[in-house]
Amino acid sequence: MSPGAPEPRELDLAAIEAAPLGDVLDGIAAKRPVPGGGAVAGLMHAIGAALGGMVVAYSEGRASLAEHADRLATSRTALLRHRLRAVELAAEDARAYAAMNRLWRLSDDDPQRIEGMPAAVDAAIAAPRATAELGLELLEVLEGLVGRSNRHLGSDLAIAAILAEAAVRAAVWNVRINLPMLEDDARRGDAAEFADASLKRAGEACRRIEQAVADA
Repeated sequence: MSPGAPEPRELDLAAIEAAPLGDVLDGIAAKRPVPGGGAVAGLMHAIGAALGGMVVAYSEGRASLAEHADRLATSRTALLRHRLRAVELAAEDARAYAAMNRLWRLSDDDPQRIEGMPAAVDAAIAAPRATAELGLELLEVLEGLVGRSNRHLGSDLAIAAILAEAAVRAAVWNVRINLPMLEDDARRGDAAEFADASLKRAGEACRRIEQAVADA
């Protein structure tokens, strides 16, 4: 988001979860900053986790997968946690932007802006960074389902991985866009290194899952 955009409205978690898909898409397409790219990254992650949950649902209870029952149960719990946490992070990203936007509207020499901007920048980077980290964890959960889940849901497992990778890539963009505002060179370098490493790890994990599904 750029300075001077309209004041964003608070992102309502319950409203997101209850809204029809069309309403969610209308909200994203509307001329207002929230929900924006940060929220979309979180929602994309949540959809990937939900699709992974479907793979588990069609795998549990099958006699041919009985030896993987514990893994499937653990994965089901983890995927639900990912869905909930991803939506929380979408809201955190929106709140971080709202705080930064309020400070941008103040004059450059306003004491409140000078004092508050470092923490606002930290928050604006922390939310998407956490989303990227969560995406990497989701890919680990999904990879653990390869060969241990219903093979007829292989395409769904691959699509869940693609969505998880996309969520990481989207989150990394929101990390990078705020890096120039970090005054500390070491912290800026650390965040940039994290972004590059996350993209590499996510891409490799997604390709492994896709290849395993294709070879099954």
